[in-house]
Amino acid sequence: MLKKAKGQARVRALGAMSGTSLDGVDAAVIETDGQEIFAFGPSGYREYSGPETRALKAALGRWPGEAGVAEAAEIVETAHVVILEELIEGVDIVGFHGQTLAHDPGGRGTHQAGDGRVVAEALGRPVVWDFRSDDVEMGGQGAPLAPAYHYALAKFIKADKPLVFLNLGGVGNVTWIDPAKGPEAMLAFDTGPANAPVNDLVGARLGLPFDEGGELAAKGEVDEAILARFAEHRYFFKLPPKSLDRDDFAQLSQEVAGLPDTDAVATLTAAVAASVALGQEHFPAPAERVLVTGGGRKNPVMMAMIAEGLGCPVEPVEAVGLDGDMLEAQAFAYLAVRVAKGLPTSWPGTTGARAAVGGGVVSQPSGGFAKMQDAAG
Repeated sequence: MLKKAKGQARVRALGAMSGTSLDGVDAAVIETDGQEIFAFGPSGYREYSGPETRALKAALGRWPGEAGVAEAAEIVETAHVVILEELIEGVDIVGFHGQTLAHDPGGRGTHQAGDGRVVAEALGRPVVWDFRSDDVEMGGQGAPLAPAYHYALAKFIKADKPLVFLNLGGVGNVTWIDPAKGPEAMLAFDTGPANAPVNDLVGARLGLPFDEGGELAAKGEVDEAILARFAEHRYFFKLPPKSLDRDDFAQLSQEVAGLPDTDAVATLTAAVAASVALGQEHFPAPAERVLVTGGGRKNPVMMAMIAEGLGCPVEPVEAVGLDGDMLEAQAFAYLAVRVAKGLPTSWPGTTGARAAVGGGVVSQPSGGFAKMQDAAG
């Protein structure tokens, strides 16, 4: 049960996230006024089946109207509705991110499969979706969007020194926060590949979903020559904010193709750590601690490599009482409330947009749902 806070315009929000690892849908409830976090509610997970994952992977890099995109969108909508229906009781508003298939902020824009109008009708609740397009239209990268939530979490855990949230999903991204300053002082950007290349490799070679416990990486040897070439990639020399598409480092996967399984996984894992270490060079000030979310935090080899490269405490977010499996889903619940209340969801320092942006489309179910309007004030 959620704990109630007195005197606040509280909203019970449900968020969902399907990340670039393509493993399934996380969903989580929080209670917030769009600024403070008051409490965390129930959460759940709906795994994609093998055929669903293959269909989503086949649609990667494609845009609306292209082959396979309609099928992917239906898979995303159906999977989300299944898990969201389990958690919908008492919920005022839903944040639906959809599934990123293509991301080209300097060109065609950004494409998240899944229609929030379909989800709103199925759930009978207002749904906020298409979070990234407005930011891209304002000259931003459209990613990462979790920094707004990270800032609220820094306040929630009463942080008083600069810290970093590091998300190790399919792609890695960081949020640098000085809790003594406002959200406009944050810096956020994608660091480089994270779990996606490892997952793709062990899936293709060994039929495994991921390198559980870093066991394969621990047995392998890092190919230092490949790692050195990786560190010379032009992306690392770009100033943030900056963002990546899932397959922007496809060359890395091609280079490890000739290595034995364990050496390939070790090299890909070391590349994650190297990209995070290169990223810290952009921080306005050294971080006192790094809190890690996403699946990569469960890989002790990856975590140890990152800690060695950063030279400060690197801990899973559970160390401060947070849920690293559900943090991104919670973030889109939080962002949904901010959109509904007209509050910014990104800033120039987090996405590179020309000004603070409150990005997102609110779709009401037919018949309406007045409770959210009352709660929002």
